[in-house]
Amino acid sequence: MQANTSACIIYVTLQRGIFEIHFQMCRYLVKAAAIPALLGCFWHGSILLAQQSSAPSSRPVLTPEKAISLAEQGRCGESISALKHAMAATVSAEVRKQAGVLGVRCSLAIDDRDSTDEFIRLLTRQFRKDPDVLFVIVHAYSDLSTRTAQDLGRDAPQSIAAHKLNAEALEMQGKWETAQLEYEAIIQKDPNVRGIHFLLGRLLLSRPDAGPDAPERARQEFLKEIAIDPSNAGAHYILGELARTNEKCEEAIPQFSEAIKFNPNFAEAYLGNGLCLVSLKKYEEAVTPLRSAERLTPGNPEVHHALATALQRSGHKEEAEKEFSIHRSLTSGQGSERPQ
Repeated sequence: MQANTSACIIYVTLQRGIFEIHFQMCRYLVKAAAIPALLGCFWHGSILLAQQSSAPSSRPVLTPEKAISLAEQGRCGESISALKHAMAATVSAEVRKQAGVLGVRCSLAIDDRDSTDEFIRLLTRQFRKDPDVLFVIVHAYSDLSTRTAQDLGRDAPQSIAAHKLNAEALEMQGKWETAQLEYEAIIQKDPNVRGIHFLLGRLLLSRPDAGPDAPERARQEFLKEIAIDPSNAGAHYILGELARTNEKCEEAIPQFSEAIKFNPNFAEAYLGNGLCLVSLKKYEEAVTPLRSAERLTPGNPEVHHALATALQRSGHKEEAEKEFSIHRSLTSGQGSERPQ
Protein backbone atom coordinates (compact mmCIF):
# COMPACT_ATOMS: atom_id res chain seq x y z
CA MET A 1 0.00 0.00 0.00
CA GLN A 2 2.81 2.38 0.85
CA ALA A 3 4.45 1.88 -2.54
CA ASN A 4 1.12 2.30 -4.38
CA THR A 5 0.28 5.46 -2.47
CA SER A 6 3.71 6.95 -3.14
CA ALA A 7 3.49 6.11 -6.81
CA CYS A 8 0.04 7.65 -7.13
CA ILE A 9 1.15 10.75 -5.28
CA ILE A 10 3.95 11.26 -7.77
CA TYR A 11 1.54 10.53 -10.65
CA VAL A 12 -1.12 13.02 -9.54
CA THR A 13 1.44 15.71 -8.94
CA LEU A 14 2.76 15.37 -12.46
CA GLN A 15 -0.69 15.04 -14.00
CA ARG A 16 -2.21 17.91 -12.03
CA GLY A 17 0.78 20.06 -12.83
CA ILE A 18 0.54 19.38 -16.53
CA PHE A 19 -3.27 19.81 -16.58
CA GLU A 20 -3.26 23.07 -14.62
CA ILE A 21 -0.39 24.47 -16.63
CA HIS A 22 -2.15 23.61 -19.90
CA PHE A 23 -5.44 25.08 -18.68
CA GLN A 24 -3.89 28.33 -17.48
CA MET A 25 -1.80 28.74 -20.63
CA CYS A 26 -4.84 28.16 -22.83
CA ARG A 27 -7.04 30.45 -20.76
CA TYR A 28 -4.70 33.39 -20.74
CA LEU A 29 -3.17 32.69 -24.21
CA VAL A 30 0.36 32.35 -22.88
CA LYS A 31 2.25 30.47 -25.59
CA ALA A 32 5.94 29.83 -25.18
CA ALA A 33 8.18 30.77 -28.03
CA ALA A 34 11.01 28.59 -29.33
CA ILE A 35 13.36 27.78 -26.46
CA PRO A 36 17.04 28.60 -26.95
CA ALA A 37 19.68 25.91 -26.85
CA LEU A 38 20.44 26.91 -23.29
CA LEU A 39 16.96 25.85 -22.23
CA GLY A 40 17.11 22.72 -24.35
CA CYS A 41 19.64 21.24 -21.97
CA PHE A 42 18.00 22.80 -18.93
CA TRP A 43 16.57 19.66 -17.43
CA HIS A 44 19.44 17.31 -18.33
CA GLY A 45 22.60 16.60 -16.44
CA SER A 46 20.94 16.96 -13.03
CA ILE A 47 22.64 13.91 -11.58
CA LEU A 48 26.07 15.19 -12.58
CA LEU A 49 25.27 18.68 -11.29
CA ALA A 50 23.95 17.40 -7.98
CA GLN A 51 27.33 15.90 -7.24
CA GLN A 52 28.98 19.30 -7.04
CA SER A 53 30.03 20.40 -3.58
CA SER A 54 29.27 23.77 -2.03
CA ALA A 55 31.91 26.46 -2.32
CA PRO A 56 33.75 27.67 0.77
CA SER A 57 32.09 30.70 2.38
CA SER A 58 35.34 32.65 2.05
CA ARG A 59 35.27 32.59 -1.77
CA PRO A 60 35.05 36.16 -3.17
CA VAL A 61 32.00 37.27 -5.13
CA LEU A 62 32.35 36.26 -8.77
CA THR A 63 31.56 38.45 -11.75
CA PRO A 64 28.29 37.62 -13.54
CA GLU A 65 30.22 36.24 -16.50
CA LYS A 66 32.35 34.00 -14.31
CA ALA A 67 29.32 32.75 -12.36
CA ILE A 68 27.54 31.86 -15.61
CA SER A 69 30.65 30.09 -16.90
CA LEU A 70 30.95 27.98 -13.73
CA ALA A 71 27.25 27.10 -13.81
CA GLU A 72 27.50 26.02 -17.44
CA GLN A 73 30.35 23.72 -16.40
CA GLY A 74 28.13 22.15 -13.75
CA ARG A 75 29.95 23.75 -10.82
CA CYS A 76 26.70 24.70 -9.12
CA GLY A 77 27.88 24.88 -5.53
CA GLU A 78 30.42 27.53 -6.49
CA SER A 79 28.09 29.64 -8.62
CA ILE A 80 24.67 29.81 -6.87
CA SER A 81 25.43 32.84 -4.70
CA ALA A 82 27.12 34.74 -7.53
CA LEU A 83 24.23 34.02 -9.88
CA LYS A 84 21.90 35.72 -7.39
CA HIS A 85 24.21 38.74 -7.30
CA ALA A 86 24.29 38.76 -11.08
CA MET A 87 20.53 39.20 -11.24
CA ALA A 88 20.82 42.36 -9.17
CA ALA A 89 23.83 43.70 -11.06
CA THR A 90 23.85 46.52 -13.59
CA VAL A 91 24.38 44.20 -16.52
CA SER A 92 22.36 43.56 -19.65
CA ALA A 93 18.95 41.93 -19.44
CA GLU A 94 20.26 38.96 -21.42
CA VAL A 95 22.99 38.30 -18.83
CA ARG A 96 20.50 38.59 -15.96
CA LYS A 97 18.10 36.25 -17.71
CA GLN A 98 20.84 33.70 -18.36
CA ALA A 99 21.95 33.91 -14.73
CA GLY A 100 18.40 33.34 -13.53
CA VAL A 101 17.77 30.37 -15.81
CA LEU A 102 21.06 28.74 -14.78
CA GLY A 103 20.28 29.57 -11.16
CA VAL A 104 17.02 27.64 -11.33
CA ARG A 105 18.76 24.70 -13.00
CA CYS A 106 21.63 24.61 -10.53
CA SER A 107 19.50 25.05 -7.42
CA LEU A 108 17.26 22.17 -8.50
CA ALA A 109 20.28 20.03 -9.30
CA ILE A 110 21.61 20.36 -5.73
CA ASP A 111 18.08 20.35 -4.25
CA ASP A 112 18.38 23.86 -2.83
CA ARG A 113 14.66 24.62 -2.93
CA ASP A 114 14.93 27.97 -1.15
CA SER A 115 17.29 29.20 -3.85
CA THR A 116 14.97 27.84 -6.54
CA ASP A 117 12.13 29.89 -5.06
CA GLU A 118 14.35 32.96 -4.97
CA PHE A 119 15.42 32.61 -8.60
CA ILE A 120 11.80 32.11 -9.66
CA ARG A 121 10.78 35.31 -7.85
CA LEU A 122 13.62 37.26 -9.46
CA LEU A 123 12.84 35.93 -12.93
CA THR A 124 9.13 36.62 -12.51
CA ARG A 125 9.81 40.18 -11.40
CA GLN A 126 12.28 40.98 -14.18
CA PHE A 127 10.96 38.90 -17.09
CA ARG A 128 7.26 38.49 -16.35
CA LYS A 129 6.16 38.12 -19.98
CA ASP A 130 9.21 36.39 -21.43
CA PRO A 131 8.07 33.04 -22.93
CA ASP A 132 11.43 31.36 -22.37
CA VAL A 133 11.37 32.33 -18.70
CA LEU A 134 7.76 31.22 -18.33
CA PHE A 135 8.74 27.86 -19.82
CA VAL A 136 11.53 27.48 -17.25
CA ILE A 137 9.25 28.44 -14.36
CA VAL A 138 6.56 25.98 -15.48
CA HIS A 139 9.03 23.12 -15.31
CA ALA A 140 10.59 24.35 -12.08
CA TYR A 141 7.23 24.37 -10.30
CA SER A 142 6.46 20.93 -11.71
CA ASP A 143 9.79 19.64 -10.42
CA LEU A 144 9.24 21.17 -6.97
CA SER A 145 5.74 19.72 -6.85
CA THR A 146 7.00 16.25 -7.72
CA ARG A 147 9.71 16.41 -5.07
CA THR A 148 7.22 17.52 -2.43
CA ALA A 149 4.90 14.67 -3.39
CA GLN A 150 7.82 12.29 -3.03
CA ASP A 151 8.48 13.73 0.42
CA LEU A 152 4.86 13.09 1.40
CA GLY A 153 4.90 9.54 0.02
CA ARG A 154 8.16 8.76 1.78
CA ASP A 155 7.55 10.44 5.14
CA ALA A 156 3.80 9.93 5.69
CA PRO A 157 2.45 7.31 3.26
CA GLN A 158 -0.50 6.38 5.48
CA SER A 159 -1.52 9.93 6.34
CA ILE A 160 -4.88 11.37 5.35
CA ALA A 161 -3.10 13.85 3.10
CA ALA A 162 -1.36 11.02 1.22
CA HIS A 163 -4.60 9.09 0.75
CA LYS A 164 -6.39 12.25 -0.33
CA LEU A 165 -3.78 12.90 -3.00
CA ASN A 166 -4.03 9.27 -4.05
CA ALA A 167 -7.81 9.61 -4.44
CA GLU A 168 -7.37 12.73 -6.54
CA ALA A 169 -4.92 10.85 -8.75
CA LEU A 170 -7.46 8.07 -9.25
CA GLU A 171 -10.15 10.62 -10.14
CA MET A 172 -7.94 12.16 -12.79
CA GLN A 173 -7.36 8.72 -14.28
CA GLY A 174 -11.13 8.16 -14.42
CA LYS A 175 -10.96 5.39 -11.83
CA TRP A 176 -14.11 6.59 -10.13
CA GLU A 177 -14.92 3.51 -8.08
CA THR A 178 -11.43 3.17 -6.62
CA ALA A 179 -11.27 6.89 -5.90
CA GLN A 180 -14.62 6.77 -4.14
CA LEU A 181 -13.45 3.85 -2.01
CA GLU A 182 -10.35 5.85 -1.07
CA TYR A 183 -12.44 8.84 0.05
CA GLU A 184 -14.79 6.57 1.96
CA ALA A 185 -11.82 4.90 3.68
CA ILE A 186 -10.57 8.32 4.82
CA ILE A 187 -14.01 9.13 6.22
CA GLN A 188 -14.11 5.78 8.02
CA LYS A 189 -10.74 6.57 9.55
CA ASP A 190 -11.78 10.11 10.57
CA PRO A 191 -15.44 11.05 9.90
CA ASN A 192 -14.82 14.67 10.90
CA VAL A 193 -11.86 15.47 8.68
CA ARG A 194 -12.43 18.68 6.74
CA GLY A 195 -12.87 18.64 3.00
CA ILE A 196 -13.36 14.94 2.35
CA HIS A 197 -17.17 14.90 2.37
CA PHE A 198 -17.01 17.77 -0.10
CA LEU A 199 -14.64 15.87 -2.39
CA LEU A 200 -16.77 12.74 -2.19
CA GLY A 201 -19.90 14.73 -3.03
CA ARG A 202 -18.13 16.35 -5.96
CA LEU A 203 -17.02 12.94 -7.22
CA LEU A 204 -20.57 11.63 -7.06
CA LEU A 205 -21.74 14.52 -9.24
CA SER A 206 -18.84 14.08 -11.67
CA ARG A 207 -18.94 10.30 -11.94
CA PRO A 208 -20.77 9.35 -15.17
CA ASP A 209 -22.00 6.02 -13.80
CA ALA A 210 -23.03 7.20 -10.35
CA GLY A 211 -26.72 6.42 -10.87
CA PRO A 212 -29.93 8.46 -10.63
CA ASP A 213 -29.64 8.89 -6.87
CA ALA A 214 -26.21 10.52 -7.14
CA PRO A 215 -27.44 14.14 -6.69
CA GLU A 216 -29.19 13.26 -3.43
CA ARG A 217 -26.23 11.23 -2.18
CA ALA A 218 -23.95 14.13 -3.06
CA ARG A 219 -26.28 16.58 -1.31
CA GLN A 220 -26.01 14.55 1.88
CA GLU A 221 -22.22 14.67 1.67
CA PHE A 222 -22.26 18.46 1.25
CA LEU A 223 -24.57 18.79 4.25
CA LYS A 224 -22.13 16.70 6.30
CA GLU A 225 -19.30 18.92 5.09
CA ILE A 226 -20.88 22.17 6.24
CA ALA A 227 -21.77 20.54 9.56
CA ILE A 228 -18.04 19.96 10.03
CA ASP A 229 -16.88 23.15 8.32
CA PRO A 230 -19.59 25.80 8.02
CA SER A 231 -17.17 28.06 6.14
CA ASN A 232 -16.85 25.75 3.13
CA ALA A 233 -18.10 28.11 0.43
CA GLY A 234 -17.93 25.45 -2.27
CA ALA A 235 -20.27 23.13 -0.39
CA HIS A 236 -22.77 25.94 0.19
CA TYR A 237 -22.64 26.90 -3.48
CA ILE A 238 -23.26 23.38 -4.78
CA LEU A 239 -26.13 22.92 -2.33
CA GLY A 240 -27.56 26.13 -3.73
CA GLU A 241 -27.14 24.95 -7.32
CA LEU A 242 -28.75 21.59 -6.57
CA ALA A 243 -31.73 23.39 -5.06
CA ARG A 244 -31.93 25.93 -7.91
CA THR A 245 -31.90 23.27 -10.63
CA ASN A 246 -34.75 21.58 -8.77
CA GLU A 247 -36.66 24.89 -8.80
CA LYS A 248 -36.30 25.36 -5.06
CA CYS A 249 -34.99 28.90 -5.07
CA GLU A 250 -36.27 29.72 -1.60
CA GLU A 251 -33.96 26.98 -0.36
CA ALA A 252 -31.12 27.91 -2.73
CA ILE A 253 -30.79 31.63 -1.91
CA PRO A 254 -29.60 31.12 1.71
CA GLN A 255 -26.93 28.70 0.48
CA PHE A 256 -25.72 31.17 -2.15
CA SER A 257 -25.65 33.88 0.51
CA GLU A 258 -23.50 31.69 2.78
CA ALA A 259 -21.13 30.95 -0.09
CA ILE A 260 -20.76 34.70 -0.73
CA LYS A 261 -20.30 35.38 2.98
CA PHE A 262 -17.31 33.05 3.16
CA ASN A 263 -15.96 33.92 -0.30
CA PRO A 264 -16.84 37.47 -1.35
CA ASN A 265 -15.29 36.88 -4.78
CA PHE A 266 -17.43 33.84 -5.62
CA ALA A 267 -18.85 35.01 -8.95
CA GLU A 268 -20.91 31.86 -9.57
CA ALA A 269 -22.64 32.24 -6.21
CA TYR A 270 -23.63 35.83 -7.06
CA LEU A 271 -24.94 34.60 -10.39
CA GLY A 272 -26.94 31.76 -8.82
CA ASN A 273 -28.40 34.16 -6.29
CA GLY A 274 -29.37 36.61 -9.04
CA LEU A 275 -30.90 33.91 -11.24
CA CYS A 276 -33.04 32.74 -8.34
CA LEU A 277 -34.23 36.26 -7.60
CA VAL A 278 -35.15 36.72 -11.26
CA SER A 279 -37.00 33.40 -11.14
CA LEU A 280 -38.90 34.64 -8.10
CA LYS A 281 -39.68 37.89 -9.99
CA LYS A 282 -37.67 39.94 -7.49
CA TYR A 283 -36.08 41.88 -10.33
CA GLU A 284 -34.90 44.98 -8.51
CA GLU A 285 -33.34 42.85 -5.78
CA ALA A 286 -31.60 40.69 -8.39
CA VAL A 287 -29.65 43.58 -9.88
CA THR A 288 -27.18 43.89 -6.98
CA PRO A 289 -25.82 40.31 -6.97
CA LEU A 290 -25.81 40.25 -10.77
CA ARG A 291 -23.79 43.47 -10.86
CA SER A 292 -21.27 41.76 -8.56
CA ALA A 293 -21.16 38.72 -10.85
CA GLU A 294 -20.60 41.04 -13.82
CA ARG A 295 -17.73 42.79 -12.07
CA LEU A 296 -16.04 39.48 -11.26
CA THR A 297 -16.68 37.74 -14.60
CA PRO A 298 -17.26 40.41 -17.25
CA GLY A 299 -16.87 37.89 -20.07
CA ASN A 300 -19.69 35.58 -18.96
CA PRO A 301 -22.65 35.96 -21.36
CA GLU A 302 -25.08 34.36 -18.92
CA VAL A 303 -24.39 37.09 -16.37
CA HIS A 304 -25.15 39.85 -18.88
CA HIS A 305 -28.34 38.19 -20.05
CA ALA A 306 -29.61 37.70 -16.50
CA LEU A 307 -28.68 41.27 -15.57
CA ALA A 308 -30.35 42.63 -18.71
CA THR A 309 -33.52 40.73 -17.85
CA ALA A 310 -33.54 42.02 -14.28
CA LEU A 311 -32.94 45.60 -15.46
CA GLN A 312 -35.57 45.45 -18.16
CA ARG A 313 -38.25 44.08 -15.90
CA SER A 314 -37.44 46.55 -13.15
CA GLY A 315 -37.90 49.48 -15.54
CA HIS A 316 -34.27 50.27 -16.46
CA LYS A 317 -34.74 49.96 -20.21
CA GLU A 318 -31.63 51.81 -21.38
CA GLU A 319 -29.26 49.93 -19.06
CA ALA A 320 -30.97 46.68 -20.02
CA GLU A 321 -30.32 47.27 -23.70
CA LYS A 322 -26.63 47.85 -23.00
CA GLU A 323 -26.43 44.48 -21.24
CA PHE A 324 -28.33 42.72 -24.01
CA SER A 325 -25.89 44.26 -26.49
CA ILE A 326 -22.91 42.93 -24.52
CA HIS A 327 -24.58 39.52 -24.37
CA ARG A 328 -25.08 39.50 -28.13
CA SER A 329 -21.48 40.52 -28.69
CA LEU A 330 -20.15 37.74 -26.47
CA THR A 331 -22.38 35.01 -27.88
CA SER A 332 -21.59 36.00 -31.47
CA GLY A 333 -17.94 35.13 -30.93
CA GLN A 334 -16.65 38.70 -30.56
CA GLY A 335 -16.02 38.41 -26.81
CA SER A 336 -12.49 37.89 -25.61
CA GLU A 337 -13.38 35.62 -22.73
CA ARG A 338 -15.76 32.75 -22.23
CA PRO A 339 -17.30 31.63 -18.95
CA GLN A 340 -15.57 28.62 -17.50
